[in-house]
Amino acid sequence: MDHRSDQLNEPSKVSNDHVHSSKQGEFAVIIPAYNEEATIHDVASRALAYTPLVIVVDDGSTDQTVAHLEDLPVTLIKNALNSGKAASLWKGIQAARQHDVRYIISLDGDGQHAPEDIPRLLAMSEDKPQHIIIGARLADKSVIPAKRYYANRVANFWLAWAAGYPISDSQSGFRVYPSELFDGLEMPTRKRDSFVFESEILIKAARRGIECTAVAIPAVYAENARPSHFRGVRDITLITLMVGRSLITRGFYPLGLYRSCIKPYLFPQHDK
Repeated sequence: MDHRSDQLNEPSKVSNDHVHSSKQGEFAVIIPAYNEEATIHDVASRALAYTPLVIVVDDGSTDQTVAHLEDLPVTLIKNALNSGKAASLWKGIQAARQHDVRYIISLDGDGQHAPEDIPRLLAMSEDKPQHIIIGARLADKSVIPAKRYYANRVANFWLAWAAGYPISDSQSGFRVYPSELFDGLEMPTRKRDSFVFESEILIKAARRGIECTAVAIPAVYAENARPSHFRGVRDITLITLMVGRSLITRGFYPLGLYRSCIKPYLFPQHDK
């Protein structure tokens, strides 16, 4: 297995025409949304420029999120109650798979991820079709809130150990998943698993031989976006507990620690 997979990659830009001519209909975009009235119309309309299959999962919003989508040709799924990001992502994934797409793209509805970066992630997925492609923000440290940056670094360490290879931005929700990853896959979708889902899927994918590759993207924090639903201490604790359980079941997986942390430190040139 190639353990160079999560180095930050910067592929050449791909035109929108290329996406429309060769990729349209081959991928779906999923946008989980909870109280995103300030940004959801802009994000969804920009995503529609790349695929007609944009699936917005409204997670019981109490604002005007749904109303702001009425004039857009998106597929809208509504959770009757606020169920958490994990349940919303899972519903969107199942809906996308009904269309027999090759790739499933997830991005957040708060404007933090630019749909214009979709072609860059898809270009990497063409090179590595069996990888999860992650839009990684941590290279742009100067614009990321310090607490979130260091919380992500902690999560990266534990998840890389459990997955068995270096991971650059384990908490980014901007991803391209190969659709076959979800064949027979079981994932927790309780509300408390909202921010555990995207971490645990990296571990389960690694056990299936599917690694992730990072593509550097800007860290965008829109002025009109609502406060983040991510709660650093609570959610990182839940992620760490999930990883701990995974490591215990594998005898603490010393080979994973070597591959993810020790080997890249001892042989940095090997991973470039």
